[in-house]
Amino acid sequence: MTEYVTGRFAVTRDGTSCTPRRVGDADVRTRGTRPFAVLDLAYDCAGGADGTYTISSALFPDAESFVHSTETIVHYDIDGQRGSQVLSAAEPALATGGHHESHQIVEFFLLGTEHLLFGPDHILFLLSLLIGARGLRDIVLTATAFTAAHSVTFLLAATGVVDVPGSVVEPVIAASIAVVALAGVVLRDREGTGRRRLPVVFLFGLVHGLGFAGALGIDESWSWELLLSLLSFNVGIEAVQLGIIAAVFPLLVLLRRTPAHRWALPAMTAPIVIVSLYWFWDRVAVAA
Repeated sequence: MTEYVTGRFAVTRDGTSCTPRRVGDADVRTRGTRPFAVLDLAYDCAGGADGTYTISSALFPDAESFVHSTETIVHYDIDGQRGSQVLSAAEPALATGGHHESHQIVEFFLLGTEHLLFGPDHILFLLSLLIGARGLRDIVLTATAFTAAHSVTFLLAATGVVDVPGSVVEPVIAASIAVVALAGVVLRDREGTGRRRLPVVFLFGLVHGLGFAGALGIDESWSWELLLSLLSFNVGIEAVQLGIIAAVFPLLVLLRRTPAHRWALPAMTAPIVIVSLYWFWDRVAVAA
């Protein structure tokens, strides 16, 4: 493992390669149901600490077929230069002298948008909220409750303050989709449903925040740079969430003004419930 990582993760100082060496033994841990390795490496750079450092990663390229589209989050603190950056196939290296906070903000913002866009469980949960909303005020309150809840637990979990196993979080996320989708159809026309579902959405939002943090996979000590990265990531999530609401909710409002809404809304809900229940049983089976 050491040979694999040191052959693909490099540090140079002013163009001169730094020599990697392993510090202590490698450790295999588990985050939720997914094992991962912890490897401490020290890079010895000749000529002192001053200079421009370049950090590059070619870990797990697509050609090796281990995973697809690997992204490596690098946090660095070298000779008073601190920051965070996402390394990918499109941008495999960073130079400490050329790093700017604005670049860091944009990178983690885009990472947050990608996470929600390619996270079907969170999108289905949001669609379930929209289908069950009775009006604009209802969706604004519901979306606010969900956003506030998942933002809190995302930051707490990503900074290590809260630690809940993914074997618990992932099945609950799947179940939350089915619960909200069914409630949106069965209880939508009952008086006071909007107010009663706010605390439920808030509680489920807390769990979804844990899921966001687990997917990001940061195992890093507290720093202001880390907080900036996390906030940018969270804003990216919110931007996509608002975009989905802006695109879908007006269409649902128009649909509710037609007689077809009595069968169309349940028809849209059915596949959401089926898929979410499948995810639930699959994730429970994996965790067992």
